[in-house]
Amino acid sequence: IGASPTGEIFNLAWEEAAEAVAVAVKADKLIYLCDAPGLFNAKGALIDAITADEAQKLATRSIKSQAPEVARVLPSAIRACRSGVGRVHFLDARADGAMLMELFTRDGIGTVLTSAPLARLRDATIDDVGAILGLIEPLEADGTLVKRGRERLEMEITRFSVVEHDGVIVGCAALYPFSTEKAAELACLAVVPDFRRSGYGDQLRAHVEARARKLKLKRLFVLTTRTAHWFIERGFVEADVDALPAARRELYNLQRRSKVLVKAL
Repeated sequence: IGASPTGEIFNLAWEEAAEAVAVAVKADKLIYLCDAPGLFNAKGALIDAITADEAQKLATRSIKSQAPEVARVLPSAIRACRSGVGRVHFLDARADGAMLMELFTRDGIGTVLTSAPLARLRDATIDDVGAILGLIEPLEADGTLVKRGRERLEMEITRFSVVEHDGVIVGCAALYPFSTEKAAELACLAVVPDFRRSGYGDQLRAHVEARARKLKLKRLFVLTTRTAHWFIERGFVEADVDALPAARRELYNLQRRSKVLVKAL
């Protein structure tokens, strides 16, 4: 309920009041507790994250497939996001602890609406060294990856690409070119366990392949002790150590017995 300057009483839509307040205070988060777990796509699957532009298309094409309260608040949510509110969350009011699970777990449980995608793939910078070390150290400890010290990583940081999810680095990969032989190594491909089903490994692989093609290289190779099947499913073929560039062959660790996989670009 709100009153005008002349004393008239108005019944305000609660979702529009929430939108106006969130925009006015420049809120980081606006949370709508609704009658459904969140937004659903055309196939009826819950959408974890969506941009304002994608939500606008969803509202235009399939608003009737959304729960009544979600359909009601969606236009306000889109406007709030486009007006500077950092994130808009859609949570199920019937779920016990919904806000705690959304805000204090990595994956959350509802749908989050943002102005730009939550995930971003980019070239690494020197500021990412600490995060990359934290990501790869468990894999170095169990022997999946070859150990890299901080100093080496700092020197080679321009070789790395990273994928961020909600501002946190959750994956990395590196490209080491051997230009004289028109080849390159895809190395240090790693994704944190919670996001290995999100497709970030494939995105990093495709990004590194694109970087190699841009350098006009003809072959991409990888050395692995545990994930050969994953690379084979993506077009790599097992080869002998002799297939490696001469400079890389000299550094091959016989004790690790890594499989050599090659892909033509």
